Amino acid sequence: MNTQVISIVIFTGVIVSIITEKVNRTVAALCGAVLMILTHVLSLEEGISHIDFNTLGVLIGMMIVVSVVRNSGLFEFIAIYTAKKTKGDPWKIMVCFIIITAVLSAILDNVTTVLLIGPMTIVICRILEINPVPFLITEIMASNIGGTATLIGDPPNIMIGSAANLTFTDFIVNLGPVVVIILFASIICFKFIYKKQLLLNHTSTNLDHLDENKAIKDKPLLIKSICVLFLILLGFMLHSQLGIESSVIALTGGAVMLLIGKQDADEIISNVEWNTIVFFACLFVVVGGLQESGVIYELATKLVDLTKENMTLAIILILWLSAIISSFLDNIPFVATLIPLILTMQAEGVDVAPIWWATSLGACLGGNGTLIGASANVVLAGIGDKHGYPISFKKYFKIGFPIMLLTIAISTVYLLIKF
Repeated sequence: MNTQVISIVIFTGVIVSIITEKVNRTVAALCGAVLMILTHVLSLEEGISHIDFNTLGVLIGMMIVVSVVRNSGLFEFIAIYTAKKTKGDPWKIMVCFIIITAVLSAILDNVTTVLLIGPMTIVICRILEINPVPFLITEIMASNIGGTATLIGDPPNIMIGSAANLTFTDFIVNLGPVVVIILFASIICFKFIYKKQLLLNHTSTNLDHLDENKAIKDKPLLIKSICVLFLILLGFMLHSQLGIESSVIALTGGAVMLLIGKQDADEIISNVEWNTIVFFACLFVVVGGLQESGVIYELATKLVDLTKENMTLAIILILWLSAIISSFLDNIPFVATLIPLILTMQAEGVDVAPIWWATSLGACLGGNGTLIGASANVVLAGIGDKHGYPISFKKYFKIGFPIMLLTIAISTVYLLIKF
């Protein structure tokens, strides 16, 4: 049996298992990764080489930081303060968190952002006695939308920026306007989708008895937490200039917090969502199988061949196919395969500027299509699951996929007008 067929069958089996939720998503990904190796689609060494250790390092480091910071009471402080400022209005809180998530995802990266925003959201929803799932779903989408706007917001943008010699300013100028429009359109959609679910219980409307200052459990730890968080955020913003991987910054932050936080190290490390880490590692291997067998390369080649002669068709096809594929596949290997093909078109004298922006918008916004479309989605779903608020694949898909289609439709109009 041809390795391409085997890799497609295994990948499809993993995705179907996750969609139907008959099998735990981590178990499904682990079985898929093992099958890719057992069927010789890739060797163990090749499988390991496809694991994105930078992403895993960011996740582990930031999960340790968040676990220590949580013990200071910082998240409760921010949650109570926000609740009082908005007079406990769930819609105002949702909009605030959507905008904060989008902005932070643009200047940091979306995974770090959701690791910080997720716990605060859970706390504030518990105070107001409302279901946090709608908040978590909107924050997932806001993180991917915000991350699209800048060079450092989402991994595909870093790759595209590097290959096409595009600067931070290039991304802001070319993608910033459409991202603002998309964010505004998404907020309007969320208003209609969650209107009935954002009704406040009468018992929780009186917030006068809550004192945010009393939420601080450990003031020395709070001061240390704010200082370390500030340095981590600064590190993320400057990591390319410093020549340090973002994972190293996150892990350094985690190590420093364990050292100076004086918390129970065993408890903090056990709080890391290891099932999410294993899921990502195994999913990277499964997608690596598609890459090694040539499935992703063939997809990308056919896409470029179809669009070589017609720029309008090229923009539309690359945007929409990148979005649909990135909803189910990790967007990093797909973009990595597209880059050399686009560079070949450039060498042949084709003006590929619109294609770079179409690839970026498709790959980044496509992540909103499903619960496994982007790292931030899985991380925030994991946070919800851990606190007893699971987000099912189907529940997310019903909202995420239509919103993703809307954002790609807006992107299509924008790119056609601009180019």
